Amino acid sequence: MKAVCWHGATDVRVDTVPDPKILNPRDAIVKITSTAICGSDLHLFNGYIPTMEKGDILGHEFMGEVVELGSAVNNVKVGDRVVVPFTIACGNCFFCNTDLWSLCDNSNPNGWLAEKIMGHSPSGLFGYSHIFGGYAGGQAEYARVPFADVGLFKIPDGLTDDQVLFLTDIFPTGYMAAENCHIKPGDIVAVWGCGPVGQFAIRSAFMFGAERVIAIDRVPERLQMAKEYGKAEVLNYEEVDVGEVLKEMTGGRGPDAVIDAVGLEAHGNDLMGLYDRVKQELRLEPDRPTALRNAIVACGKGGHVSVAGAYGGFLDKFPMGAAMNKALTFKMGQTHVHRYLRPLLERIQNGEIDPSFIITHRLPLEQAPHAYEIFKHKKDNCIKVVLKP
Repeated sequence: MKAVCWHGATDVRVDTVPDPKILNPRDAIVKITSTAICGSDLHLFNGYIPTMEKGDILGHEFMGEVVELGSAVNNVKVGDRVVVPFTIACGNCFFCNTDLWSLCDNSNPNGWLAEKIMGHSPSGLFGYSHIFGGYAGGQAEYARVPFADVGLFKIPDGLTDDQVLFLTDIFPTGYMAAENCHIKPGDIVAVWGCGPVGQFAIRSAFMFGAERVIAIDRVPERLQMAKEYGKAEVLNYEEVDVGEVLKEMTGGRGPDAVIDAVGLEAHGNDLMGLYDRVKQELRLEPDRPTALRNAIVACGKGGHVSVAGAYGGFLDKFPMGAAMNKALTFKMGQTHVHRYLRPLLERIQNGEIDPSFIITHRLPLEQAPHAYEIFKHKKDNCIKVVLKP
């Protein structure tokens, strides 16, 4: 089959690789009909996530048609259309049973490696390095889905791929980011980053009852989307002092909650941003936390800090004093996708949201290297790319 494979930093290729096979009775094989490039894939593309190996298949946002089932899978049948959560979960451990699916104890075969870095291992992830299990991803023609009896979610008739594809990751991720803000009626929420996750965080914050959402970015088309589709007030951080403007916009109090929808490759236009970039390029600092720093400092006293952007290592110059003395509450994590699939599908069916608004580009799988380039460099007004095998 054809698959998008990692060959080193900024080097992805469409290779011919062996077809996936059933390895366990709980496995399924899915013929992929739609897959997408996620912002966190760029961390792999740019070489900032360790334990990638040449030939690893990328991609964790994918859906398709079931073509083969292991003997223990009875929740779906061959021919069903399904979406696949990017977090891999067994469905039986303590964390799965407490609805904390991305913390599954049994789905990361390389858990020992994650434990050395993080203390404990999160769940396995599709197409996201060997720290998270070394699983082949879904930017391919076919994929093996382990624990398919809990990891495949059947899509009812009448919905297009474009409407449901993002149930695999970015819609639940933005939704969980807003949920983690503990929004009360009248709250003001500030979102750093108007990429795909940020767009869904904006929409979700309003779903939870926010009175105002203020979105921060520097890319004009992202800001326009946040304003037009998200009904957010927007700030370009290259044009204004975001911290000071947020004070003015909130009567001096600051936002009640802030969301970091950027993660470890945040851009900065000040000396601290330059400091981060130099240290990261020299591999002296794995993560650039510019957006998170700014969000913490801007957040109002007693507020909530929600982190949806991906981080992989250690942060430098973290404003712990601001966080502690303002009594901020932090909540974060890889998304518990399984928890949100049914309620978010219902919102789509009820017409509350059509997630396809985020798509700006549709390209064949063979053009994946080009897609990564325009997505990374935000060329051609690219915000979200869907690949079609």
